[in-house]
Amino acid sequence: MKKVFNFSAGPAILPTEVFEQTADACRSFSKSGLSILEMSHRSKEIIAVMDEAIALVKELLGVPQGYQVLFLQGGASLQFSMVPYNLLPQTGKAVYIDTGVWAKKASKEAKLFGDVVVAASSSDKNYNYLPGIPQNLPADAVYCHVTSNNTIFGTQMSHFPKISLPYVADMSSDIFSRPIDVSQFGLIYAGAQKNLACAGTTLVIVREDLLGKAGRTIPSMLDYKIHIEGESMFNTPPVISIYVSLLTLRWLKKTGGLVALEQHNKAKAGKLYDAIDNSKLFTGTANKADRSLMNVTFVTQTPELEEAFLALAKERGLDGLKGHRSVGGFRASIYNAMPMEGIDALVSALQDFDRAHA
Repeated sequence: MKKVFNFSAGPAILPTEVFEQTADACRSFSKSGLSILEMSHRSKEIIAVMDEAIALVKELLGVPQGYQVLFLQGGASLQFSMVPYNLLPQTGKAVYIDTGVWAKKASKEAKLFGDVVVAASSSDKNYNYLPGIPQNLPADAVYCHVTSNNTIFGTQMSHFPKISLPYVADMSSDIFSRPIDVSQFGLIYAGAQKNLACAGTTLVIVREDLLGKAGRTIPSMLDYKIHIEGESMFNTPPVISIYVSLLTLRWLKKTGGLVALEQHNKAKAGKLYDAIDNSKLFTGTANKADRSLMNVTFVTQTPELEEAFLALAKERGLDGLKGHRSVGGFRASIYNAMPMEGIDALVSALQDFDRAHA
């Protein structure tokens, strides 16, 4: 079978060994004779999966005392509502930084629960840059929401500047791609299907002392405190997605942890951006200072050649390169599990296409 590299924004590429181990578990898990797909989430085997996954999240990210780690459902989109439901008092205020489609959707949902201040936006240039975070944030705000990596527009926060508020961060597409200082954040959430697992679970890391202050009655399934008390098993969790998360976390640790992953991700992105910058036909769309290490967006200066390049890519086993309709062109998502071999194959295709059509 021809080797195919998955460059789509999600569901995304996973390590080969994770696919193989998941397939084995679907046949018989932990020598039980049962598929993991049919095992009770109350069984000792599945409780052990949850416990180890949570422990590895804490270890790899250096999660401090006072934080809880949860595996929930509903994707990052449910967190757009769940965050303000739990953290934003009805008479309170929250700051949102508008850097793209998902950040905008998050702020829209938050406005249902309290006063939202959009303190900065890059919508004036179709989100091709990061606007920065003002230092004079409202003193009565309770958090500042950011989207750390913008999959559609190919921008990423390279660091999180010190501000007077705790960050709430949507890290769906760059979680575990680099070390971070978790103590800067009141809450981190990430849909698993981009850089952690298959779709189905959402990772949440929350500072526990921020909870219980919103002054409203929260439905049980939307209440972080209920899920903490239930140890992520208030209802039947998405077991297979959590198990895939565990396997990926083991792989991350085995490959050297987040410091090593960050260097590898920089090397991959650097090689691909160099090829784009040296091309006669292709141009990157994101401001160079704000370029993402996870999602590389680019266009061709001759739009009528787009379909021809996508055809060449498909022929060479490069899948998922068509850009989002908001930007057009192309998008190469090069998450943690994308090997350098995939980058080399894409660079070769770019260079060959350049020679043939420039």
